[in-house]
Amino acid sequence: MAFTAKDVMKLREKTGCGMMDCKKALTEADGDMDRAIDVLREQGLAKAAKKASRIAAEGVAFAMTNDEGTVGVALEVNAETDFVAKNAEFQAFVKTVAETVMAEKPTDVEELLTKTAVGTSVTVADLLQEKIQTIGENIIIRRFKLYEGNVAAYVHMGGKISVLVKFDTDVAGADGFAEYAKDMAMQIAAANPLYLTKEDVPEDVLEHEKKIMTEQVINSGKPANIAEKIVMGKIGKYYEENCLLFQSFIKDNNANVEQYTKQKAKELGGKIEIAEFVRFEKGEGLEKRSDDFAAEVASMVK
Repeated sequence: MAFTAKDVMKLREKTGCGMMDCKKALTEADGDMDRAIDVLREQGLAKAAKKASRIAAEGVAFAMTNDEGTVGVALEVNAETDFVAKNAEFQAFVKTVAETVMAEKPTDVEELLTKTAVGTSVTVADLLQEKIQTIGENIIIRRFKLYEGNVAAYVHMGGKISVLVKFDTDVAGADGFAEYAKDMAMQIAAANPLYLTKEDVPEDVLEHEKKIMTEQVINSGKPANIAEKIVMGKIGKYYEENCLLFQSFIKDNNANVEQYTKQKAKELGGKIEIAEFVRFEKGEGLEKRSDDFAAEVASMVK
């Protein structure tokens, strides 16, 4: 399978590796992007354990809850430029969309567009078209997640990352719980866990990681007969990096999130469990135009 200069550029963006290394990896992988990432990782050149492109589109990631903290939403709305993303009218539109999700509880964006926007007499779709015309840029409601129960929301760096967390607890009204909940949301924003606990890691993902780790160990010169033991240790590290409950708590490196949560529940005299969470990063998985860099890469592909 052939590959292009844009493929080399995309691989470099995903892995942070040099352009020639990316070209060689794509050649070895016969143009397969995922396999090329594996090749670079096996060679110890890439650290990519999470398959997500770098931030590449403008707009905002937003999250909010109702006053009682019993309903919350996280969402992403994209625009063409960062200038528009900071526009007060755009930001007001995003908040209206969030409030509409909480009020109407649609199951997806398609259904959301048919709902009457909170505080207006028009549908979200009509309001969206109005904003596109008045603001002068294409605007897309990309995704959202709604939680009901005991929830906490957090927005990082003015809309770069949004987090929504749901808790199973009987101490939501206790002094100290709100601070704990915000800490958990900030943990998710900063550490970017992929899963809640190790049981949530899909078997195919785990097997894939084991394969990569085994190749890394063998390529480092270790005998194949001890590779399995080393890999098991690496799997434990994978859980610590990618599963929220096993991550080191950002405010206390002496405890992981699960341990800190149990400690806080004991302090507050009740039960606290993290039920689920969602983390949206602005532009995640989308591409940004980089024509000048593409020309530079093109010369190396020829």
